[in-house]
Amino acid sequence: MARRRQNDAGGRRPTARPIGGRDSVPRSGRGGDVRRRPQSRSRDRRGDEEEERGPLEIALVGDLTDNEADLTDKLLGVPPGGECTIWFDSPGGNPYCAMALATLMRLRGVRATGIVGGECSSAALWPFATCVRRLVTPFSVFLFHPMKWQSEEHIGITEAAEWSRHFVELEGEMDRMLCDLFGSSHDLIARWIKTHRYVSGKEMVEAGLAEMIALEPLPEFVPPAAG
Repeated sequence: MARRRQNDAGGRRPTARPIGGRDSVPRSGRGGDVRRRPQSRSRDRRGDEEEERGPLEIALVGDLTDNEADLTDKLLGVPPGGECTIWFDSPGGNPYCAMALATLMRLRGVRATGIVGGECSSAALWPFATCVRRLVTPFSVFLFHPMKWQSEEHIGITEAAEWSRHFVELEGEMDRMLCDLFGSSHDLIARWIKTHRYVSGKEMVEAGLAEMIALEPLPEFVPPAAG
């Protein structure tokens, strides 16, 4: 179920970068006991500033496939069990990318708040459904549709037949996964997918899949008054 504006990104793979700096170096104190070097004040101040800024904010904008490595890297920057806010405006992308991002969020216990500022369609629905809190506006748009296969490669009949078999199986598994993530009736989601349905933010709220917010500052993003 992936509406793509471009071809798949070939062999791109997300890369992980080391987190943090070098380990503390033990040093000997009086009497031969081992003491750890205290952390610098600058690191403490940096941690305090991060807490004041609140949860990490991630922009899931544009084609998922083109941005998979960057999105994966940013999600890995959220501590296991930590919180983040994901801003959505995406037409979708590769279904494998959608599954990878949703799986990463679930296995690491990421407690994400998803906010759809524009479009959240096709493969982008899976990461959005994985969010523990889903916020929409009256102008948010969602497209549910059957999975589409697009390839410019020249392949043989045997390979094409195998891909068709896998394609049908993959589509069924992903549709069930989407219903489970949303915690919604399979009949409703299946009906939207079958009819290539554009769903409004209001309809998502009526179906119990999201919360409606107005276009005004959210308390979570307004800094507390000084004093």
